[in-house]
Amino acid sequence: MELSRRTVIAGAAAAGITAGLTGGTAHATAGGRPVKSLFGKLADGTKVYRWSLENGGTRLKVLSYGGIVQSLEIPDRRGRHANVSLGFDNLDDYVASSPYFGALIGRYGNRIGQGRFTLDGTAYQLSVNDGEQSLHGGAQGFDKHVWDVEPFTDGSDVGLHLYYTSVDGEMGYPGTLRTKVTYTLTRHGDWRIDYEATTDKPTVVNLTSHVYFNLAGESSGTIYDHELSIDASRYTPVDAGLIPTGELARVAGTPFDFRRAKAVGRDIRVAHPQLLYGKGLDHNWALDKGITRRPESVATLRDPSSGRTMRIATTEPGLQFYSGNFLDGSLVGTGGTVYRQGDGLCLETQHFPDSPNKPHFPSTVLRPGQTYRTTTVHSFSA
Repeated sequence: MELSRRTVIAGAAAAGITAGLTGGTAHATAGGRPVKSLFGKLADGTKVYRWSLENGGTRLKVLSYGGIVQSLEIPDRRGRHANVSLGFDNLDDYVASSPYFGALIGRYGNRIGQGRFTLDGTAYQLSVNDGEQSLHGGAQGFDKHVWDVEPFTDGSDVGLHLYYTSVDGEMGYPGTLRTKVTYTLTRHGDWRIDYEATTDKPTVVNLTSHVYFNLAGESSGTIYDHELSIDASRYTPVDAGLIPTGELARVAGTPFDFRRAKAVGRDIRVAHPQLLYGKGLDHNWALDKGITRRPESVATLRDPSSGRTMRIATTEPGLQFYSGNFLDGSLVGTGGTVYRQGDGLCLETQHFPDSPNKPHFPSTVLRPGQTYRTTTVHSFSA
């Protein structure tokens, strides 16, 4: 795939917003192509569109704002569809108060300690937006920009190419980063995410997706009875600021052991110092497989009540498992109910948090002439 197939307008990106180049009124194209409709307008009048895709029994709705997955519907054991991702039914809430519901995350998914790192002898100060830390790319990360969206069909697959250009110095990061993310729904109903990026200066990159899953349905209650397995013998403990200490600790004998499937809530109230830091699970697992050229299975999530099962395969070396600890009842979701602690969970495939400051972690450095590529696949069954 050629990253330069379409170029986002760099000048618009420099102003902090990128208008969708696909423009126009709502339309549908025959042959199973994605359907486009107006979702809302930003304060400056920029239109935000929603793209609806369906294939293999999976239904996906994506916003041009932040590449957000606004809805993900999959069938249960009786064939009944439900939206299994948390989100809002309006643009204003995504802009004003979203805790990254469904968003594309960049330039750097997860945290960088004090928003600082040094690369090739040059020190960089990033946007700090989580106490003393830089979280998910800073105050205006990739989740807060309008992406250029291009629909496609490829044989029996349907999908979207999303493009965003981050200019040199945006949120403190060096280099102009040209990013392409492809969402694909396969004929089997799998949701595949392919990430690509190039840069004109040495920089750091760690892209991911921040969907909050609840396989019973987004307004059905907590995910504590979901059964989860993660193929990881080690995880990265954190300090009080949720920055990794640098240790790769064994999960054996701790609440972080998901090598065999267990209920998410089984050990979540254990008096373990790491659980107190994050008010629950909010940690990176170092996957046993490491970095791979092709996606390999790393985690399985199952809801016993509906029978819905999601399997995750990735090329990435890490998986951030966040159990929705900071949802506090202040947000009203698409189903009209408030979201409370544990009503959704995130499984973010990634490189490790704070890698630019931990030389022994897998590197997140991208240099001119290189292409950043990672892939994650979500497979659904009931």
